[in-house]
Amino acid sequence: VQLQASGGGLVQAGGSLRLSCVASGRSFSIYTMGWFRQAPGEERKFVAAISGSGSSSYYADSVKGRFTISRDNVENTVSLQMNRLKPEDTAVYYCAADMTYITVVAAEYDYWGQGTQVTVSS
Repeated sequence: VQLQASGGGLVQAGGSLRLSCVASGRSFSIYTMGWFRQAPGEERKFVAAISGSGSSSYYADSVKGRFTISRDNVENTVSLQMNRLKPEDTAVYYCAADMTYITVVAAEYDYWGQGTQVTVSS
């Protein structure tokens, strides 16, 4: 499966952005989908993930209550609605697909998109 992320940009603190990731290929609904982010000089960190059916989701503590992950298995998309953004949310955001269960471990994801830059100004 190939993943294409979009929706990043520059926003002021307190603002919102919505990231989208489109998947090509068949059987999108079998994949757990995740979002990760990587700031300069840091390792890639888990943000959120959603099960194949969309019935389960999981968030990093740092984004819980501010970010919402969702998916559309007809349109083969996964989205990340980011509200009340903070400067520390600044990073390149990546979507990823995993053929098994929800996991926060980047190495367990099988496919990755190219990343989209999110910059939050103070």
